[in-house]
Amino acid sequence: MPIYDIAKIEAAMAGIIKANVSPDTWIWLQQFNKLPNDYSALNTAFMIIPRKTGKSAVTINDSFKNWTIDRLCRVWLLLQWDTTDQDKYYQTIENLFLSAEMNESVALYSALPFLAYPEIWIKRCAEGIRSNIGSVLEAIMYNNPYPLVYLDQAAWNQLILKAFFTEKSVPSILGLDKRANKELASILSDYARERWAAGRKVNPTLWRLVAGFIDEKIFEDIKIGLARDDMAEKEAIALAISESSFEPAKQWLSNIPELKSVVTDKALNWDKVSIN
Repeated sequence: MPIYDIAKIEAAMAGIIKANVSPDTWIWLQQFNKLPNDYSALNTAFMIIPRKTGKSAVTINDSFKNWTIDRLCRVWLLLQWDTTDQDKYYQTIENLFLSAEMNESVALYSALPFLAYPEIWIKRCAEGIRSNIGSVLEAIMYNNPYPLVYLDQAAWNQLILKAFFTEKSVPSILGLDKRANKELASILSDYARERWAAGRKVNPTLWRLVAGFIDEKIFEDIKIGLARDDMAEKEAIALAISESSFEPAKQWLSNIPELKSVVTDKALNWDKVSIN
């Protein structure tokens, strides 16, 4: 089932595009409006769109930050594909993924929430997480509901770990709290311990995803973090402990007054942690 009302999304996109391209370019784009079965023409249009539209930034809303007009037009164009034949529809768009250069890939992964037959793109989304191209990862991660709704736990956990590993804005990923899980908490705790052993810092937001799953093993890692000099990390760990039900960790925190007070005074939350 689609994540969005595609008709409304398509109309909204069309309005923004029309306001940001020349009349001639809009007329050119309109010829692809539900053009039946002419996949060759649509493929060609997808590739040459920047030549027609330019690459200027467009203002959409808070969920679609840092988009350019060519990216938006490419996503809109994908909504013009004829979806009657699922196999042909899939193969045509999959071929675009396989041959895409960076900006084309960004548009394609941005389009995942809008494509027909959303379940058939799960493997493609998981493949994208393996990319080493920052803008491609951001297209998958930032304000994109597709991973939240469709990725299985293993792929979701890979996405989150990759976000920390590549130093992405983890709070920009939708569904962090909803998709938090014990396996991910263990993976992230191990990751934090390895970072500390190498003398490196840990993104404090990591502990948001560990909070509900603190156990004896994770508690041992937490003790290491609380003994470090990085106050931002320690405050995040304290906040995680305050949200957990693991009593030994709560007792441990009670013996560190400067951290306990931050939590009891409610001076800290995960939004503030993500800013620091």
